[in-house]
Parts: sequence; structure tokens; C-alpha cells
Amino acid sequence: MTARRSTGRRGVGSRARTRLRLWRPTAALAALAVGAALALTGTAAPAAAAERVDNPYVGATPYVNPQWSAQAAADGGEAIADQPTFVWMDRRAAIGGTAGKWGLERHLDEALAQGADLFEVVIYNLPGRDCAALASNGELEPEQLDVYKDEYIDPIAGILADPKYADLRIVTLIEPDSLPNMVTNAGGTDGSTDACIEMKELGNYEKGVGYALNTLGDIPNVYNYVDAAHHGWLGWDTNMAPAVDEFALAATSEGATVDDVHGFIVNTANYGALNEPYYDVTDSVGGTTVRNTDWVDWNQYVDQLGFAQGLRDLLVSRGGFDPGIGMLIDTSRNGWGGPDRPTGPGPETSANAYVDGSRIDRRIHPGNWCNQSGAGIGERPTTAPEPGIDAYVWAKPPGESDGSSEPIDNDEGKGFDRMCDPTYEGNARNGNNPSGALADSPVAGHWFSAQFRELVANAYPPVDGGGPGPGDDTEAPTVPADLAVTGTTGASVSLSWTASTDDTGVTAYDVYRDGALAGSTTGTTYTDSGLAAETSYEYAVRARDAAGNASERSAAVTATTGPDDGGGGDGTLKAQYRSTDSAETDNQIRAVLQLVNTGDTAVDLSTVELRYWFSGDSGATSFGTWCDWAVVGCGNVTHGVSASGSATPGADRYLEVGFSSGTLAPGASTGDIQLRLAKTDWSAFDESDDYSRDTNTAWADNPRVGVYSAGSLVWGTAP
Repeated sequence: MTARRSTGRRGVGSRARTRLRLWRPTAALAALAVGAALALTGTAAPAAAAERVDNPYVGATPYVNPQWSAQAAADGGEAIADQPTFVWMDRRAAIGGTAGKWGLERHLDEALAQGADLFEVVIYNLPGRDCAALASNGELEPEQLDVYKDEYIDPIAGILADPKYADLRIVTLIEPDSLPNMVTNAGGTDGSTDACIEMKELGNYEKGVGYALNTLGDIPNVYNYVDAAHHGWLGWDTNMAPAVDEFALAATSEGATVDDVHGFIVNTANYGALNEPYYDVTDSVGGTTVRNTDWVDWNQYVDQLGFAQGLRDLLVSRGGFDPGIGMLIDTSRNGWGGPDRPTGPGPETSANAYVDGSRIDRRIHPGNWCNQSGAGIGERPTTAPEPGIDAYVWAKPPGESDGSSEPIDNDEGKGFDRMCDPTYEGNARNGNNPSGALADSPVAGHWFSAQFRELVANAYPPVDGGGPGPGDDTEAPTVPADLAVTGTTGASVSLSWTASTDDTGVTAYDVYRDGALAGSTTGTTYTDSGLAAETSYEYAVRARDAAGNASERSAAVTATTGPDDGGGGDGTLKAQYRSTDSAETDNQIRAVLQLVNTGDTAVDLSTVELRYWFSGDSGATSFGTWCDWAVVGCGNVTHGVSASGSATPGADRYLEVGFSSGTLAPGASTGDIQLRLAKTDWSAFDESDDYSRDTNTAWADNPRVGVYSAGSLVWGTAP
């Protein structure tokens, strides 16, 4: 059970996005052992029938595996023993049950006894399984596709389709590692293996996944999520587009269609940080981009949340998947707390020093995947925590080994991989770095007590009984100061405030409109959209830390939206912006934009333009422009500078961005479009008064970036 790096639904805008915890804060272990029902905080009782829903996690009571729970409690994990985890079907024998482990029916019956209405299961037994590693090899030979269908998928489908389970929402995680291996390890790369090349030639990964999607997708209460690796495997632009093509191929094989895919999951059984709070992929140190560092290695992402959201956009725009697909992120082992967790950005003596001092992911290399030393429990399972994310889940039950540190005979088809050996010095797939694995580990899927205790000690957010960190933190952050209205349109209000301080660090700010929560952000700016024209609203902000402590709300401010003159948008398109350049007086302007379709129909991108207004200042009046990277591909992005004719300060020029082709589905965004411009004489700019510039480093609506459709302004306010 490993994952590693190699070199009709509604749109997301209509999804329920209430943040709900998927566990009861305190639960008696004895009650769990006998299958007592879990309560989902703040939710109503499960529905009497399994009606098809947009996000299966919303309003659900998930199953807690009593067998895992008992092991967790026995090894010092009482505080997390009531968390829901996936049940792994990693060979045919697992369906009926093996020595000491229940079979699928027993787990499902326990779920009913608990009063659960959500059950999570991993489908993991492809022929020639995990062709790039040995620790999680499977029982079936590469050619045994018929055995996979007849003796594995069909029996599972027969059990899941039993009418007595019809009221359960059943989430299936389809075949970790398989399709990503076909992208990066099946020929032409340093990470290629003969086994992966053979599987690519046979096509049995694609056929097996397609058959599983088709067969399980016919069951009305099953929700299929396909494994999509993680940022340290597919985060490069050279890998992401081919991966989407591979996913689409599998999803249209053996009778399956893209409608059989409810979503995708990233970071399965892996350790990539959910969010890197102290550095961003667009940062630079001394003129060197952090992408040009040993750790980032020109990747486009540094954490799982950004990767999941960027991949989701590409799956819709390129792969033809439904705009309503949701993403899952496995957070079971990516917390990286404990005494080695950074508390702020690293030193700016060099780009490498900055990244290494900033990153909370403390692995030796992001390609290391087996029983990683220093890892900790991550975010607890959570429903709809971010746009496009259906849930944070624990796909890999904490405490179950990734593979043995030395050869161990077994009857499960699992081999010995040197990446699980702490003395191993690495291979091409991890940059020839040490493995970073823990010693004395058992066969994959077996209980690894020493690792579990370390995961608990290094949990972040910490758990009771954990190691150093804010586990018992009761100190709230300071109240956000200087809340101010920085702009309005006919449909939006933009706000900014001064950052709060906290003894362990602020993790989020909650923005309240007229006393009700309007949204949350990790930055100190926020744009509230979808408002009524010529209407007054009162805003306040509070800060939160990792332990859940919240400050008092700030002093309130009042903002009044402008008239409905078209500047506020027509509900179809909007522009979002994030700053990646804190320097206001250097010789380049960097703008990172994305276009969002908030309407109900697809938009022809060739008819759309975005305008970013700025001041040319002194020096040359001609400009060079570049697209450094774009999810939709820089080859599909047009760009250039024009004079605006505006007398507004900071707006005598604009960078115009367009698209040569493509459509943007309802609820989808283009994802990152990273742009850069400079004067032909490379003289300096003064960006301090530029009309469209802002300081937010997280995505936010920017009403001073115009969106034009067929030449008409449909979003933003022109200067």
C-alpha cells in the first residue's frame, strides 16, 4: 500500500461547501469496538435512502474500522481512535477475510451496526500491480486481467450491490499508483522499469481500471474516486497533461465513461504536505526562483492542496471530466509536526537555504515514500474544506506499513523494495538520495507500532499525548487590526487587514458579513463576491490557529457596493489574482491570473480577454511579455501590452491576455496563468500605484482586473 514519485453532477460552484468534521470529538473505544453509531458534528441524521448526492461526504456519518481503532488505541492513539479510515481490499483473499482481518461483508455489516451511512474502501489488485516498486507488488501476473475481473472486481461488486447496503454511500478508491506509473515509468525516463513497460504494452492497467469503474459505477450508491498520485510525482507540466490523458483513456476503457468517475484522490499513502505555509512556488530569493532549487526541482507545485485544485481544473478542461468532480486528499501522514517543524520562512541567504528552512515536509527528497522518518498525523478527516475538495480523508490507515525494511517471506505477493531499507542510498527516481525509511518495518499493510507512535508524536494539528507543539494550546491569536475596504464593484467588496500574531501561528482568517460567515482565507486580503448592487454590508474578521483557538472579531467596517453598471460582472466570468512578487521597484512585473466560469454553460475561451492595468513609468514605451507557465498551456495563451488611454494614475497601459482556443466548463477555472512583462530597455517600474496590483498571495477575486467577452466588459471595473 504505497504511493511514490516518479521523475450527471452540478458544477463545483453549486456544491455544498460547509466545513464539517467527520468524527466525534470524544468517543469511547469500547463503544467503537461494538459498532456504536458515530455522530457527525452539526449534521442531521442519515437519510432513510441512499439518494445520489453531489458530495458523498456532506452530511454523512462515516464508518470507523473497529479493528484499526483497537490497534490505534493500544499504541497510544486513543485521541484519534475514532477517526474513519479506508478498508483495503489488496488481494482476492481480503474480500472474504484473512487471519486476523475481517472481510468486506463483515466491515459493511459493522458499518450498518454503527449507524454509519458512508463506507470507504480501496480497490487495489490490478494484474502486475505497482510495476515501479516491489513492496506493494500484487498477487496477479501481468496477463491475468480476466482473473482480476472475474475473481476480484465481480465479487466485490456483488457484495456492494446487496440491497441491505443500499443506504450506505460507498466511496471506492480505484487502484493507487497504477495509472501514474504509465505516465512516468513506462519508457523514456530515468524512472522506467521493464515491468511498467510491459504493463503499458499490455494495456491492462487501463483496461482493469476501466472495468472497475464501469462495473462499480453501475451500483447507484457507489462513488468512484481514481488515484492521481501527488505533486511530487505528477506536478511538473510535462507530467500533468499526459496524466490527464491517461486518466481519460482508462475512464473510457472496457465500457466505462467519464461519468463513472465521481472524482480523484491525491497523496494516497504518501507524505506530501497539505499546504506549505512559509513559501510558495512563485517565490524568488536573490533573483533565483525557488523552482530552481534542489527540493522543488522545477515542479509547478509544492503541496497537495494546490496540486489537487490545479489538477482538477485540468481534468475538466483537458480530460473532459464533469465540472462537478471533487477531489480527495489523503492527510493521514502528512502533518509534519514535532520539534523539527519550521515556525516561519527560512533564511534568504540562498534559494536552497530559503526552501529548506521554510518547508514543513522534512523528507530527504519528495520522491521518498516508504515509512518516512519524522512524519506525523495530518489534518483529521474533514468534509469540503476547500473549493473543489470533497474531503480530507485517511486513505492509508496510520500505523500500516508501506513495506518491509528487509526481505520477509509472505503469501500476499508483496516483495522487498530497497526504498524501505534505511541503509539504501537511492535511485534515479529519488535523485539518488537516502531512502529516509524507518528501520524494522513489517510487510506492507501490516501493523508497524513504532511508526504509529512516531506519527502520533509528530501530529499536526497535534493530538492529545503528542510531542512538542500546540497540542494543548489555549491561547487565541490577537485580533486582526486595521480592517479596511480596499475596493468595491456592483457585486463585490474587497478587504484588507493587518496580520494577527499567535504563539503557534495563525492558520486562517474568517470573514463575517452582517454577522454571518462569508468565507475564510489564509492571507490578509479577501474579496466578497456575488453581492447586490448599491447595498451596504458590515464586515468583521477573526483569526484562528492550528489548535482551533479563535480571536475576537475585529472592529467592523461598512462597505457599499456600486451601481449595477456591468462592472461587477454578469455572473458568468470573473478574474482571480495572486501576488508572487513583493518587489515594487524592480524591472519586471509578474501577474498570476486565472479565469473562473461561474455560470451554467461552457464559455468559448477564444472570445475572452483579461486586462491587467499598470503604469509604464519612465523609460522605454515598448514591452516584452512572457507566459512562464499555464495549466492550459502557454501555447494556448496570447499576451501583449497596449496603451489604455486612461487618465487614472497607475493605469496608462494594460497587459491583455487571451486564448487561442478551448472552452471553459461551468464551475471550472483555467488554473494558473503565470505572466511576466518588462520594458525593452529593462528599466525599472514603480508598481506601488499600479491599478490592478494587489498584495494577496492566495487566490482572491480582483475587481481591478477586467474580463471582456466578445469585446464587452463582464467583470471588473475599468480605470
